[in-house]
Amino acid sequence: MKRIAVLVSGGGTNLQALIDAIKNNYITEGYIEIVFSNKKDAYGLERAIKSGIKTMFLDPKEFKSREEYDEYLSGKMNSFNIDLICLAGYMRILTEKFLDKFKGKIMNIHPALLPSFGGPGMYGLNVHKAVIESGVKITGCTVHFVNKGVDTGPIIIQKCVAVDDNDTPETLQKKILEYEHKAYPEAVKLFTENRLKIVDKRVRII
Repeated sequence: MKRIAVLVSGGGTNLQALIDAIKNNYITEGYIEIVFSNKKDAYGLERAIKSGIKTMFLDPKEFKSREEYDEYLSGKMNSFNIDLICLAGYMRILTEKFLDKFKGKIMNIHPALLPSFGGPGMYGLNVHKAVIESGVKITGCTVHFVNKGVDTGPIIIQKCVAVDDNDTPETLQKKILEYEHKAYPEAVKLFTENRLKIVDKRVRII
């Protein structure tokens, strides 16, 4: 059984999708060991508590630097023998040292079809606003492994969503969330079943 840690900063709807996928036996080879947050009032922590999952709030103000914060977080990951780290609306950029330690073991979900509409500043409604302004007809979501770039890691799964003429950033966000809640559990399921293999910049499903 793979041990999963989820990092959240906000509402945690993708965390909830993972919790539900495990409860419904869609994911059978892994479970969420602990949920971490850098925000004390993150609702994702409440979601975890309601499901009987351990939680931990790590206050950035108590650490001198991002490196010190991530070093402590890394130690916690090791103490819980974490196999997979899932970012679910986690609003901190992970340090290179942390990324090196857990290479190939960190996933993120992005609300667009990477490599389009990714990178610094591309989060939340900013993404959907940029999508609408660009005039593209198709958008979606991407689950990818995290590397040292921003939204540049190997892509695991993508789901497509049509951009309608009357869509707003808010309506598009709502539509895409439904697909995020399918894509993330699917990617985690594949990981826990040892069915993902990174070859160069591609992820093969085996």
